[in-house]
Formats: sequence, structure tokens, C-alpha cells
Amino acid sequence: MSGSLAAGGGGRSPLSEATRPILTLTVNPTVDICCEVDRLADIGKTRAQVRFVAAGGGGINVARGVSRLGGRATAIHTAGREVGQRLNRLLDEEGVDHLALGIAGETREAFVLFETESRRSYHIVPPGPRLDEHEGGRLLDALDRAAGSHPYVVASGSLPGGLPDDFYAAVARRVKGAGSQLVLDTSGRALHESLQESVFLRRCNNHEAASLAGRAVRSFDDARAVNEYLLAAGATEVAITTLGELGALCSTRHGHTQLRAPGLPGEPLSDAGAGDAMVAALTFRLAAGDDPVEACALGVAVAAASVLTPDTEPFDREVAESLYPAVRTSRQVGS
Repeated sequence: MSGSLAAGGGGRSPLSEATRPILTLTVNPTVDICCEVDRLADIGKTRAQVRFVAAGGGGINVARGVSRLGGRATAIHTAGREVGQRLNRLLDEEGVDHLALGIAGETREAFVLFETESRRSYHIVPPGPRLDEHEGGRLLDALDRAAGSHPYVVASGSLPGGLPDDFYAAVARRVKGAGSQLVLDTSGRALHESLQESVFLRRCNNHEAASLAGRAVRSFDDARAVNEYLLAAGATEVAITTLGELGALCSTRHGHTQLRAPGLPGEPLSDAGAGDAMVAALTFRLAAGDDPVEACALGVAVAAASVLTPDTEPFDREVAESLYPAVRTSRQVGS
């Protein structure tokens, strides 16, 4: 069956309903410094204009996106030394509800350069501080205290050095013990080691999916193989693999649904933050009671709106809503 999910929903706005609060976890946040240059020079100085400075990192970006869509979110995150203090101040100034856990190491800074001549973006991200076992335990304890009052918890982003590769497996156990649903979006060894625990929803981009498949993931058929692997392994109830400009495949035990991305009304400028924007939108709709496919449809629309903004600038809410009816679906029942 093919069609538009927005039309199937009676034409209602996907942003018109109140949602339950969402909790996010960012173990390795950043302060993003976004600059614009005419052209990167390989000799001498490149003069840059600072476009904006903002708190960043997977879960923080998700919390910001949820708030931008009209929902409620609280971000749990680490914060260390001077940069950590700046991170807290930026979140306070922006009005993002957050809970900071102090660490000994310095919170990292990331740099985003937008070259106006080529219309290209460059995202430069250092690894971040090392956390010790005690600091990791404090994060898990904070989840214990907060998760029970939030039906959905989003853990997103990389792990810093010092934490075990299976840290997100421990997160999954804590969230499950609190009676909440975990949405997980990570990569590398953290992704592979997290498979030992089942979560409610896993989102992988095509690069992360390729690391699971051992080969490139470029098509909906490629994505289906990855999603079926995750479902068969008992690693998740809902598997979503995103495929860039193609869209996403959402899979459950009931079958697979292709969600084709809408045509863009402008030039794509940067995909930095598009994945976090998608996770924000789909979790926002899950918290409103949508099924995963409906929630994923808004996620695809919001990701499309996100690539229309340079650097890591937030997506335009009105553009995202206008793109939502153009997300096309094709459902395949069974595995």
C-alpha cells in the first residue's frame, strides 16, 4: 500500500497535540562553535565570522528539537570545567530544561565551518574527555531517579573514553527497570555492544547500518536486511535505518514500511544534526501516541527540513510541517 501518512491521518497537524515529557541522555556533549568563511585557504589565515555558539551533542540536540516541535524534554548531560560551565549557561539562556552532572574532564568543543563559495559544511569533532567508573555510575543513578516519570528516554551520541563499550546496554537495563521505553541512536563499538540488550527503538544511519551489515547500505533492500537482523536478534522492537535523501525504512515484527523523503524546496546545505532532528520528531510523536510508522513520517520530514539549514542551525518548524504530507509510504507486510 502506498500513500501519504498525513492524508491518512485526516489532514491533522502533526504538531497539534500535547505530548508526554521526554528524557534524553548525552554522555559526551559539546559546545558547537559555528563559523562562516568565504573560502578555506590552504596558506595564510582564513577570516571567519562566528554565526552562533550553541550547546550540542546527540541527546541535547534531541531535547532542543522536541521543544522546537512544541513538546517537553529534559536533557541529562555531563559538564566539565570551563567549557562545561559555558555549556550550562548556553542551555539556560536557550531555555532547554537540563540536568548537568559535573565531571573532572573538560567538556569538548566542536567546530562547524560553512564555506559560502562552495556551499559546503565541515564538522570537526574531537573525542572529548575521559570519564571514570564513578562518573559513569552517577549518570546511571540519575537515570534511575528520572526515567520513571518519562515514558520515553532517548540515549544519543558517542561514548567518551573511560566508559565501557557496553555502557548503553547498562542504560537499557536501567530504563527498562524504570518502566520506560528506550530510543537508542549511537555508533561504533557502543552500537555493537549495546545489541546484547533489547530496546524499544533503534535508529541507525546508513553508515552505522553498514558497520552492522559488513557492507554498504544504500537501498531500502539493504536497510531491510539490517533491520531484520536487529529484530531477529531481539535487539529492538522497532528498527529504523535512514538512507539520506532516499528516506528511511521502519521495521517491526509486523513488517517493513518505506518512507520516501519529500522533494526539497531549496538547496541542501548541511546534514549535520539531521539525524538528531529526526529522532526528536519521531520520539515527539511516539509520546503523543502515534505508532512508529506515523512517528517516523514526521521524523523524515523534519530531517529534510534540517538539511536546508547551514551548519547545525535548528530546523524550521513551519518548513517541516509543510513537508510532512509529501512523505510517501510503501508498506510490506511480513518478513
